Amino acid sequence: MTVFGGLFDIDKKREDIQELEARIAIPDFWDDNDTAQEILRNRTSMEKVVDNWNSLVRQLEDVKVLIELGAEAEDKDILDEVHELNNTLEKGVADAEFHRMLSGPHDRSSCYFSINPGAGGTESQDWAEMLLRMYLRYFEKKGWKAEITEYQPGDEAGIKGCTVYVNAEYAYGYLKAEAGIHRLVRISPFDSNARRHTSFASVFAFPEISDDIDVKIIESDLRIDTYRSSGAGGQHVNTTDSAVRITHMPTGIVVACQSERSQHMNKATAMKMLRSKLFEKELEEREAKAAELSSDKKEIGWGSQIRSYVLHPYKMVKDLRTGVETGNPDAVLDGDLDDFIVPFLMGVRRTVADD
Repeated sequence: MTVFGGLFDIDKKREDIQELEARIAIPDFWDDNDTAQEILRNRTSMEKVVDNWNSLVRQLEDVKVLIELGAEAEDKDILDEVHELNNTLEKGVADAEFHRMLSGPHDRSSCYFSINPGAGGTESQDWAEMLLRMYLRYFEKKGWKAEITEYQPGDEAGIKGCTVYVNAEYAYGYLKAEAGIHRLVRISPFDSNARRHTSFASVFAFPEISDDIDVKIIESDLRIDTYRSSGAGGQHVNTTDSAVRITHMPTGIVVACQSERSQHMNKATAMKMLRSKLFEKELEEREAKAAELSSDKKEIGWGSQIRSYVLHPYKMVKDLRTGVETGNPDAVLDGDLDDFIVPFLMGVRRTVADD
């Protein structure tokens, strides 16, 4: 376990916490509220890592003591308890290792999460709405706060597109794994002949960036349109006359927000989304590393999907990047996604030998 302690930089995190505590104790700490809040978030995040590590160390000590007791007394019940505690310890170390992997510059950030149907009209629009439901259930299970900021209903069913703001630590770190094309195969509920259809929808995540990151936006480069909100209603969208759509004409980036009750607030949220997208684009161009943030943005169709969801003639969900699959698509569509997300983020990749 000492080796793992070095791997997770626990001593360094303890030192960093002490440094942050010293900064918090400075009398003018709250003069810059945004910076102060960021420091407090960093401290809380590092304290969680250290507390989790301390818990693992205590579990290891418990295992050692029980092993000694079980060996001396030759007590099978104690050895069974050792086995159970050891499994819990292994899972804890694996979870800690996973969170260590989420060390990218934006992995801890909240994020904006968008879903758009591919070609195919009602079929793909219905599939996009199914994905929206799946992710909302996933966010709920993770205990994440999610708010639909844009919702465009389909002509007959489903959605033409939506954007969700996911407010949670490490939301982007997790959800970047879902960026790409998702493929559905099923008997169409919209086909009177009950034929099998294939539908596609794209998913994309981009991180929320802090206000202290400078992104230059020229007002004359923006086209700002207002329109009446429409959508699922209820907890998802407030029906108002103040929805805002902003088009950044030099890049063609379009963002929209309709979740707030005033045009001013919708515009402010849309501008935050625009800043995040422009910052991401700037990083891609400057670093020439589009694979980190948006390499999965591809044509919404054949040959570019990351995951297939098959409901007919058999039931299966398979991630085409990792090879992870399950025969229970109902559970997946109900938000059980970590079995796909975690392997991808841990670096599991499918090879030719897997086929």
